[in-house]
Amino acid sequence: MDKIIKCNSDDYGALLRIWEGAVRATHDFLTESVIEEIKAAMIPDYFPSVDLYAIHDGEALAGFIGICDDKIEMLFIDPKRLRNGFGSKLIDFAKQRGAKFVDVNEQNQSALKFYLAKGFGIVSRDERDEAGRPYPILHLSL
Repeated sequence: MDKIIKCNSDDYGALLRIWEGAVRATHDFLTESVIEEIKAAMIPDYFPSVDLYAIHDGEALAGFIGICDDKIEMLFIDPKRLRNGFGSKLIDFAKQRGAKFVDVNEQNQSALKFYLAKGFGIVSRDERDEAGRPYPILHLSL
């Protein structure tokens, strides 16, 4: 039985491994240096700035979501566990907690299709990501 748990700093190592595996499997548009730059900021900067929840499939953590106020700030699923409903369960969990917004890299078409199928719609677009890198960001809302 899948179980969603609240994460704390003790979970950061496992979450970082999921993050890196997911990014390498789904973000082929990112360069190695950008992946390493973001990875270096995950534990000190990104993880502490959100409420983190992970889904446990009975054997291991299958993925996680980071929520801040009414926005999903991150959602990553272990690439070996993709397309098993874990992302949908985490999205439903976030919606129950009032999440209405999410951003997605425009180049990540599978994630965009996923969010659109979950009821989100594109409301605006930025030419660059929050760090000023040339990766367009789509802002979505329920």
